[in-house]
Amino acid sequence: MSKSNFFTGQPIFSQLLKFIPRQIISRISLDLQADRYCKRFSTYDHLVCMLYGVFNHCTSLREITTGMLAWENRLLHLGVRHHPRRSTISDANNRRNAAVFESIYMKLFERYGHFLSDSRGKSNGSRLYIFDSTTITLFQEVLKAAGTTPANGKRKGGIKVHTLIRSDQDVPCMVRFSPSAANDMRFLKDIHLPKGSLVVFDKGYNDYNAFNRFTAEGISWVTRLHQHLVYKVLEDNPVSEVQCRKGVIDDQQILLGVDYKPNKPKVKARLVTFIDDSGKVFEFLTNNFRLMPATIAAIYKKRWQIELLFKRIKQNYPLKYFLGDSENAITIQIWCALIADLLLKIIKKGSKTNCSFSNLAAMVRLHLMTYIDLFHFLKHPEKTLLKKIQQQPIAPLLFSP
Repeated sequence: MSKSNFFTGQPIFSQLLKFIPRQIISRISLDLQADRYCKRFSTYDHLVCMLYGVFNHCTSLREITTGMLAWENRLLHLGVRHHPRRSTISDANNRRNAAVFESIYMKLFERYGHFLSDSRGKSNGSRLYIFDSTTITLFQEVLKAAGTTPANGKRKGGIKVHTLIRSDQDVPCMVRFSPSAANDMRFLKDIHLPKGSLVVFDKGYNDYNAFNRFTAEGISWVTRLHQHLVYKVLEDNPVSEVQCRKGVIDDQQILLGVDYKPNKPKVKARLVTFIDDSGKVFEFLTNNFRLMPATIAAIYKKRWQIELLFKRIKQNYPLKYFLGDSENAITIQIWCALIADLLLKIIKKGSKTNCSFSNLAAMVRLHLMTYIDLFHFLKHPEKTLLKKIQQQPIAPLLFSP
């Protein structure tokens, strides 16, 4: 085969793994003793197998093992020396702590987070954080589910993923897990941001202690008013005609927590009442008294970005079928899906391709073990594949007499 700029000696999967430095995995494995008592199946091998299942949308351990066995002659390119068995992967999912994969993701985020920041980071994007949660339904009640038991008595569990993202990066910078029946607001205490930051979250996170802590730390927060909150109006701020034309109805300074006992926390906040083009009325809470009221409404509207993140992850990665029935195995699979998402975001940003994220994920999945240069392929998929085919020698056709 003649040499070409479009050919590479590594499959696409191996090129993706190049963005995960081996020394990071070795250091984490040593610190957390993740490879203790392991003879063959190291943390790196475990990560490669799980990422193979994520990229290929494998719904069972058999699909992972048979799929990798079909490409056994290319496993050395991935750094895997031994073909894993189903029992080996299953035991590792139950035994190896999910904190190992969390540490790998966070190290990769620290390494590539600045690269993912887009042009919005020059203004408010680098200071705007969004916090919310999404629920992933499980096949059985491994974790306690929310709601009532169905009529058929078959109750499924659910895991809730509490996620914090920075607006200009569009990947999680903090993730916490809980049963779907757990209360959301207790996770606000885990958020620690630089002074001057702005965090947006839904009305389910109404923790007064966290509100006061954010204010003391110089962090602005924006949320919606919960229907059951009781407050006292301290002052009515004047609303200009320009703000009225933008949909602002009212702007008030209020005191939350007036229905509590004297020793309970109280929060001084600002209540902005806004009406959108469809006539729906929204009430926004914030501790920022300097921004224009229409700006508060516009900031909360950006919360929709995290919903698009949840949609992207659920649509492009296999989170309907889990490869283990323990909480640890489920958490490992979610972390590996987040690692895969981070790698594809890096590839998309670096290749500057115009294709959508779902198309990019599909092309990587279909050509995961193909020997072709990843960045050339993503820039000109058809052209690159045709070049590769034309460079291959044509085998003579054999006809039987």
